[in-house]
This record gives sequence, C-alpha cells and structure tokens, in this order.
Amino acid sequence: MAKTDIARRVYNHTWKLDPIVRSLLDTDFYKLLMLQMIWGMYPKVDATFTLINRTTSVRLADEIDEGELREQLDHARTLRFSKKEMIWLGGNTFYGRKQIFEPEFLAWLEDFRLPEYELSRRDGQFELSFAGPWMYTTLWEIPALAIINELRSRAAMRSFGPFALDVLYARAKAKMWAKTERLKALPGIRISDFGTRRRHSFLWQRWCVEALKEGIGDAFTGTSNVLLAMDNDLEALGTNAHELPMVFAALASSEDELRQSPYKVLQDWQRYYGGNLLIVLPDTFGTAAFLRDAPDWIADWTGFRPDSAPPIEGGEKVLSWWREKGRDPKQKLLIFSDGLEVETIEETYKHFRGKVRMSFGWGTNLTNDFEGCAPTETKSLDAISLVCKVSEANGRPAVKLSDNPAKATGDEKEIKRYLRIFGEKGRVEQLVKV
Repeated sequence: MAKTDIARRVYNHTWKLDPIVRSLLDTDFYKLLMLQMIWGMYPKVDATFTLINRTTSVRLADEIDEGELREQLDHARTLRFSKKEMIWLGGNTFYGRKQIFEPEFLAWLEDFRLPEYELSRRDGQFELSFAGPWMYTTLWEIPALAIINELRSRAAMRSFGPFALDVLYARAKAKMWAKTERLKALPGIRISDFGTRRRHSFLWQRWCVEALKEGIGDAFTGTSNVLLAMDNDLEALGTNAHELPMVFAALASSEDELRQSPYKVLQDWQRYYGGNLLIVLPDTFGTAAFLRDAPDWIADWTGFRPDSAPPIEGGEKVLSWWREKGRDPKQKLLIFSDGLEVETIEETYKHFRGKVRMSFGWGTNLTNDFEGCAPTETKSLDAISLVCKVSEANGRPAVKLSDNPAKATGDEKEIKRYLRIFGEKGRVEQLVKV
C-alpha cells in the first residue's frame, strides 16, 4: 500500500474544503453498539450533548475560525452510510459474533444523518451542543471532537512551510516508533487504538494504526475506529461508554432508581450483547459506590474497564471485589484506557502480569503526541482535554461523577445530590492532561 505523504498533504490545502470527517464510519465502534440498544429500547428519549473544554487555558474560539468549524460540521451532516459500509457492517464478524447488528437496525441506519447543531462563542470558547432524539444526537460526539481537534492542528501548522512540516512529522513518527519498540519488548502485551476522539488528524491516526500493525504484530488487537478497522482488515473494538448510565440516571424518578441505574444499564446491555462484550465501566458515579452495591451476577461478566482511577489502584480494587465474589481474577479481563502513556502501560503491565488478563486501549498519547516535535516552539500542537458529554436527558440534567473529581460534569447542585446518594469514597483529584 502506498503511504500518504502527510506533510505534503497538509501543505497542499488548496481546495475550498478539505473534509475532516469523510464517512459516518469514522467513529468509535462502541457508538454503533450503544446506538443499536438506544434505537431498540429508548427511541423516544431525547438527549443533549455539550462540548466541554477541560483545558480552560486554551481559548479554542481564538485558535479556530468559526466559519471553518461550521463548514466542517455542515459537511458531516451531508454524509450517509455507503452501500459498501452497510454490507461490511451486516456481514462482518465482531467479537466472534456474526450479524451483531439486526437487519431492521441496519435498514434504519441506511437513511441516518446527523441532526442540527447549535454553535456560539463565549469568553474565547465555543459553545457547541446537539439536541434532539438520543438515537440521533449520540453519533455527533466523535466527529465533533475529531473536527475540532484537527482544525486546531491545522491552525497551528498554517504558518509551516513544506520542510518544517516534513521535520514535524519525521520527529513525531520517530517518537511514536520508539514507543512501539518499547511495547514490543513486553511478552503477551495486548494493545488497541482508542485514539479517534482527540487525534491530531485522521491521516495521522491512520499512520499510527498501520505502524502499530507492523511494529508489534499480533500484540496489536485492533482499533476502536470503525472506518480504519474496515480499511485495514482489523478488529473493530469497543463496548459501552459513560453516556448510558448518565442518561439512565437522569431519567430516574426516585433516589432508589438513581442508585440502581448503573445496574439497569448492564441488564439492558446483556439483553443485546454477550460474551466478550460484557465489559463493565464502573466509574460513572464512582467505582467504590458501584462495587459496594453491585449485584452478584455482574461478577460473571467478562471484565471491567477502570477508566478514571489510577490504573494500578483501580485494577486492584476490581481484583479484590472479584475475589470477594469467589471469582478467579486470572479468568477475568481488565481493560485500561485512561490517558495512557507508554510508561503507564509498562508499569501497569508489569504489576498485573500473571494476576489477570489485560488489554490496553491507547488513546490520545498514541494519536496526538506532538509535544516537542515542532521546528519552532509552540504549545498549539499539544493535546488538550476536550470532551462531548450528555448534559440533559428528556430535559433533566445529566451528571458524571468519575473517580477523579476533575473529570466530573454536570450542574453543581446535581453533582452534590449525586455525591450524597453515591458517596465520595475512592474519589481522588488528579491533573487531567488529556
């Protein structure tokens, strides 16, 4: 396969619009799995997603042209799933299962289009939101984040000439390949690409995926990006995300329903999916609270994805809980995915090796690590912590507590109410870099 000259491509932006998102499959696989459940069970629920820039020191609206952002968002709204893409979704095997997507769901998906958006500026930041039926707004999250991150990269590189760009990408490639060589030295390591949301660009994510495929061989288990999985004959990976319990909790009509909402999500998930898709994401309202009240049947699930606690600390809590439930952790799976850098992966791998099966979903620090690579000093290529979270469900405020208070989202009064119900045990504030 001929390799794209990324530096030359970045420099040659001579056409009117160079689309960042060119396919609705340019999203994370968990989005499609969740979408099918939402379509099948909650078609009448409305949900609003809102952009949140946790790196408040970066004034996005000063770095990115609003007109360019609107052009990219508008272009994304013109996209439809192609015939080739629909055939692949309908006929491919995912997680060892054929026809994981129902024919009726795929028929509905053929006519899918992203809904309208609302965009404004305030105090140097964009206020971007997507309101409407949940089964439409949910698919905005990933392309919106990818668009904003790539527009920021493009703006930072606009003054670079072709040789400066060549140096930039040569340094970034060497940096990434050095990480690959370190990971290759860890026997039995399992690495996947989780870097779509905050990538430097689509072309760069594709390069990273292809480099991992060659560099670590069978240790590279696949990618969360559905388009890249299809194009590179890789496994599409991902299960579920925080938005499910956030919406279920917002819809709860009593404190008891609110307390039980994380488990109601898993019951509904199990009705749709089984096997290796039975992965628990426990930290939406705090891992300690989740494990404290979790019913015994959850211990029979394949594994956990501790997402916002320090990986060793969070993983050990899950191992202790499995042992309390009479389960052998060596038969279980831990998926680590929060802000991973190669040093964190190495440390976590060495700590848990032989104790539990494990896998690493490598995100922002795989697909957007350009720190120190630019020929001239700039911070505009450094990754930031940008998210797009559910803010309302059926007009009611949605909340995420997280194991890290710095990652909490939602109305302050609602956050306090949730903390009263779920408790603050195990929540430790840490700096959120990406």
